[in-house]
Amino acid sequence: MSAVQVNIYEAKTRLSELVEKARQGETVVIAKNGTPLAKLVALDAAPKKKIVFGSMKGEIDIADDFDAPLPDDLLALFEGRDPATPGSP
Repeated sequence: MSAVQVNIYEAKTRLSELVEKARQGETVVIAKNGTPLAKLVALDAAPKKKIVFGSMKGEIDIADDFDAPLPDDLLALFEGRDPATPGSP
């Protein structure tokens, strides 16, 4: 693995190229007035989790009335109305 040192101005103008070098395994050192300040290296790619359909089977219970309308007093609270006054704005 090799290392390349560039100054800040050069790094700004060649950023895409330097990122590609880092992706390919090179280490890019960014310096100011010859003093190294930062190191550009590739990130380790995290493996994607495989989706397994049906893995929660039997773990979740859904009530038979899960999609039934809300009771009037609870619906009034969601709508910002006074639940004690039917039909209040």
